[in-house]
Amino acid sequence: QVQLVESGGGLVQAGGSLGLSCVASGNIFNINVMGWYRQAPGKQRELVAHIFSDGSTNYADSVKGRFAISRDNAKNTVHLQANSLKPEDTAVYYCNALLSTLSDARTTRLYWGQGTQVTVSS
Repeated sequence: QVQLVESGGGLVQAGGSLGLSCVASGNIFNINVMGWYRQAPGKQRELVAHIFSDGSTNYADSVKGRFAISRDNAKNTVHLQANSLKPEDTAVYYCNALLSTLSDARTTRLYWGQGTQVTVSS
């Protein structure tokens, strides 16, 4: 069993900052990629940022220069520092991880957290 649990969401004023964290736990062998997605009401889920096991990253254009993703491989955690927040950043933020488990180290699967709400007031 693998679980991803997010924390750190909340309500913040425009221009403010929030830090989101996600911890992956369970029968984990190796995590290739960890990332954050978000889904606003009435919209499709969209990529925010990814970070690979070598530390390389990619970001959605809408958050470049404002958000920073980081990762602690030893603790199976990923963080998202969101700065200069805008009302349009309001969404449920989901963590995901592409990983293999101890019971099947040759197969990678994508796992998702339950999401954490981020609300940015104007």
